[in-house]
Amino acid sequence: MIGRLTGKLAAVQPPQLLLDVQGVGYEVLAPMTTIFELPQLGGNVQLHTHLAVSETSQQLFGFIRESDRQLFRILIKVNGVGPKMALAILSGLDGAALARCVADDNVGALVKVPGVGKKTAERLIIELRGKLTPQAGDLGDIPLLAVNAEPKMDHAGEAESALVALGYKPTDASKMVARAAKDQPDADSATLIRHALKSMAPA
Repeated sequence: MIGRLTGKLAAVQPPQLLLDVQGVGYEVLAPMTTIFELPQLGGNVQLHTHLAVSETSQQLFGFIRESDRQLFRILIKVNGVGPKMALAILSGLDGAALARCVADDNVGALVKVPGVGKKTAERLIIELRGKLTPQAGDLGDIPLLAVNAEPKMDHAGEAESALVALGYKPTDASKMVARAAKDQPDADSATLIRHALKSMAPA
């Protein structure tokens, strides 16, 4: 079991990143709350990891904070919530926001996450109640990361691709990015992703 990786950040294509550990490149999936906290390319990174093994694949998930990995593990134990959905939940909601949703029985905020229906949202609230503690900070406090882009893809296109990879429908991703771009016309892709996700988070 791979529990932790320390190396240099080689590439970022949300929600995937490539970590160079002594010449070995590890492909790691990470929530946007982690990706926004990464250093610039070439910087040193330590990630707490979780290896998800299924009949058809092995996927490595990485988190800046141990508390985020613990939250991920709590989420995937909920019936109907797999690693991909847990990644989407943690991309749109940090630990504090998710705790508020559970405490307030805020089904409406949870169903905004791609793949989460009303029944799953209700199940999340029931099974997470008493397991989460609100913490300081929210999505707006996360520093920006200069995400490396494909050569011919503009910032909006890159932001849309990241949201689609997280499970949002292409049409919804386009609308979310368009709204973010309207408020931030000169924003880079990381800023657009952050504002698009923030618009989906509970107030």
